[in-house]
Amino acid sequence: MELIKKYFPSITEQQEQQFAALGVLYKEWNQKINVISRKDIDNLYEHHILHSLAIAALIRFRPTTRVLDIGTGGGFPGIPLAIMFPETQFTLIDSIGKKIHVAQEVATAAGLNNVECKQIRAEEERGEYEFAVSRAVMPLTELNRLLRKNISHRQLNAMPNGLLCLKGGELQAEIQPFRHVAELIPISRFFTEDYFKTKQIVYLPV
Repeated sequence: MELIKKYFPSITEQQEQQFAALGVLYKEWNQKINVISRKDIDNLYEHHILHSLAIAALIRFRPTTRVLDIGTGGGFPGIPLAIMFPETQFTLIDSIGKKIHVAQEVATAAGLNNVECKQIRAEEERGEYEFAVSRAVMPLTELNRLLRKNISHRQLNAMPNGLLCLKGGELQAEIQPFRHVAELIPISRFFTEDYFKTKQIVYLPV
């Protein structure tokens, strides 16, 4: 929790309680359904929750913005972002039912009324959203191909609508097809922990 307050000191008491609840909820659920590596569960706040919130450090979604979290797994980055932006609507999708079940249970237990969880493949999703977010789900070319149909023409935010992807490692080859439009934002610009030295946000306007 101290990590969250370090970088987001203005969170409300309710948000603080919701972030604190995630620690208990994910540890309990991870013993039943493995959505986070057992070796990594002790790093939940840094490697998963704060990592998800890098998107919140880049953009503050305005009220009524619709965000699609593709391949959410157990709820990342969607659930931490839903806590941070209670007036933004988040739809979390994953093709694996047990992972979506965990995401739904965690969202419900944390009192998140702005989260919908659906077991569905990305190509089957028909909703319109201002942004799609993901965490190392698939290559950018594939994400773009699958999600262009879902990005709304309604502009609400300072950044044009598009994809926001959390990725690590060498990304130049992956973004080559989009080199004139895609932007790489180092997460180390926002967070100083060593874990984020190789992590980036890929922003692709659509």
